[in-house]
Amino acid sequence: MAGNKSYTIVEYFGGDDGYRCGYCKNQIGNFSHGMWSHTMTVQDYQDLIDRGWRRSGKYVYKPILKKTCCPQYTIRCHALKFQPSKSHKKILKKMSKFISKGELPKGEEDGEPMDSGCGEAGPREPSKVCHSEVMCAAITDIQKEVAECPTITEGQKKAGDAAPTGSETSQKDPVSVPDGRTAAAAPKPGMGADPSRPICRKAKDLRKERRLQKDQMRQHTDGVSSIVSPAHPAPTHTNQPKPLEEFINESLPENSSHCLEVRLVRSNPPSPQFKASFDASYQVYKLYQMAIHKDPPDKPSESQFRRFLCDSPLEAEYSPDGPEVGYGSFHQQYWLDGRIVAVGVIDILPTCVSSVYLYYHPDFASLSLGSYSALREIAFTRQLQKQSPKLSYYYLGFYIHSCPKMRYKGQYRPSDLLCPETYIWVPIERCLPHLENSRYARFNQDPDAGDARVLKDVGRALVLYRRTVMPYAAYSRKRKGSSDETEVQQYAGLVGQDCAERILLYRS
Repeated sequence: MAGNKSYTIVEYFGGDDGYRCGYCKNQIGNFSHGMWSHTMTVQDYQDLIDRGWRRSGKYVYKPILKKTCCPQYTIRCHALKFQPSKSHKKILKKMSKFISKGELPKGEEDGEPMDSGCGEAGPREPSKVCHSEVMCAAITDIQKEVAECPTITEGQKKAGDAAPTGSETSQKDPVSVPDGRTAAAAPKPGMGADPSRPICRKAKDLRKERRLQKDQMRQHTDGVSSIVSPAHPAPTHTNQPKPLEEFINESLPENSSHCLEVRLVRSNPPSPQFKASFDASYQVYKLYQMAIHKDPPDKPSESQFRRFLCDSPLEAEYSPDGPEVGYGSFHQQYWLDGRIVAVGVIDILPTCVSSVYLYYHPDFASLSLGSYSALREIAFTRQLQKQSPKLSYYYLGFYIHSCPKMRYKGQYRPSDLLCPETYIWVPIERCLPHLENSRYARFNQDPDAGDARVLKDVGRALVLYRRTVMPYAAYSRKRKGSSDETEVQQYAGLVGQDCAERILLYRS
């Protein structure tokens, strides 16, 4: 794009009409604001989810919490401080037993997978979106005028400017090694008599590390963009709890009956590896929807799969201080003995990994893959943070206290819920008493606190009109008698000042 800038372009739709709720089955009780995003920068989406928005494909929606039947609160986990609970350890041990002995446990999945709105509970997409006019005009012709427009002062780097050469893999950290081998790092200086030598390590820990390296070297990774493996943590002291990575590594024993790999492939733009595994991934999704969500065989169509779980408004972006795999939308594929058994749809954003959806082969429901994948994604976030220090949170989507089966997301501690009025993060322990008393709750208990990022002057909101970017004040002068000020005011209040002054709101 001109001027090495990328821009977000959206069409806003109000939230007046109710639709069916997939949680309580109320036919008209679900209400949300919605936007169709033709393209979106990762920073804009980060700012939007920090104001209660979520995406389902290219549709971005924000539940109207005071009005909807099942209020949905944005939840995030502090990945660096996370410690697995007893139930999480049981899930990892269950996986270890299956990998080592090949025994599937009896019973069903103990919690719903990380989901967005692509299932029954999701938002209803708008029926009229100006796809061709916006995409053809805005993306190709508009950028020349955007670069010269004095009202725009901010922009993101072009997706490919800082892209590393070759594949989407990291050569510095075991988070993504293309050929399955863990790169050897230079030993860190010790603290003993000879500081030039590495710290002495127990023979048991050295054997464990060599065993992990052998396992990774055996993995067949031809054509895979990356292998997601938890980094081997430093040996823990007796007075410190065992980190998550050690529990995960112990769940993948040597000389086992099965081989489990986690592969990261970029879904937008689709990488060659994503394209090569598309059919296998879709078949797992189809089986999942029919078995878990009771869809009829003709409902989980390929077009639905593409629209909700493959299409994304987020373009690939790279930054010198970001993760080497880049930002954007990815699929984390779980391969068991050479076939896909589960897929986690995730977005890598400037300060978080955001879980979008998880689907799996129903034959493996008893392995609690929803919870297992969340633990793997938390570990993945911790690895990315080593490359990008500000990327330290794991977003689990929405926490729905009024729906008991969705409360499991609150078990990943420490975690916060987003206050729906002031947009500050509040520890979940302080939020739960309020939710026990009322479906809707304001978590910030300071009565004088408000939305610090509200746009006070709607005239400053940027709009896209006839291939030209302008502030809304200029647009309203051009369109004398325009009656959309109330709608634009509502939109600007929902997205906040930062996004309203960066995002291009399409006007016909």
